Amino acid sequence: MHRLAGFHNPRQAQAFIDYMASRGITLSLASEPEGVFAIWLVDIEHQVEAESELNTFLSNPNESKYQAASWDVAESRTAKFNYRSPSLMGMIKSQAGPFSLSVMVVVIAIYVLWFFGLQQPIFDLFHYPFMDGDQWQVWRFFSHALIHFSALHIIFNCLWWWILGGQLERHSGSVKLVQVFLISALISGFAQFWLHGPNFGGLSGVVYALMGYIWWMGWLAPKRGLTMPKAYIGFMLAWLVIGFAEPMGMSIANMAHLFGLISGCLIALVDAKFGKPIQN
Repeated sequence: MHRLAGFHNPRQAQAFIDYMASRGITLSLASEPEGVFAIWLVDIEHQVEAESELNTFLSNPNESKYQAASWDVAESRTAKFNYRSPSLMGMIKSQAGPFSLSVMVVVIAIYVLWFFGLQQPIFDLFHYPFMDGDQWQVWRFFSHALIHFSALHIIFNCLWWWILGGQLERHSGSVKLVQVFLISALISGFAQFWLHGPNFGGLSGVVYALMGYIWWMGWLAPKRGLTMPKAYIGFMLAWLVIGFAEPMGMSIANMAHLFGLISGCLIALVDAKFGKPIQN
């Protein structure tokens, strides 16, 4: 499922749902906090058409064809108003893709094992290479991004990975997200190890790369349709700066954050100048 829009007027939302039903496209209506009624697209294959029709509807929601559609489907409508919220798993899946979801599952599974006392075996298997022989175990240059050391650590990183990684994967595909993950994990891990040693882990370097990539793509190539709210950018940059002060004695992989951000911006620079636009 894919969330199309939110309405404060459920009857207006239902009119659009009825019109799309007359075109053979199924939508559902679900209540959200603060009196919002969300329209969800059931079949993601119709996303382009549904979004185009939605823009037309919003420009003139009182047009007669929408009222006529409601009359036409009134008798066959099985449920006039369905205010049940989509399942949590449905919402998570709707805003992500196969690679972003797979990484979340792996990260959570590793943390569960970590929580139940397997810290040393996990660290031994996934840590950044720093001993003789480690450098030939290629997975270590990337697997450090999958280790998390606390509940706050994994919640923060998984949330941003879901938001930013999911957005990039839905917009540009899994291959692009894998590319950003591998490059940023490699660069941010090397910077953190070189300047502060091997005791680090987490997705935060990759998350900052995603932030930098989406931010700069929106700036350098706005027609590509990849944008990020300024509030997100401000928050992430502020946290980057605060991290260098290590508030409350927190141990923060600041070099991973900084060089992850730089790597994401550089990938965006290359893509904006030389990459081909995504064809929807």
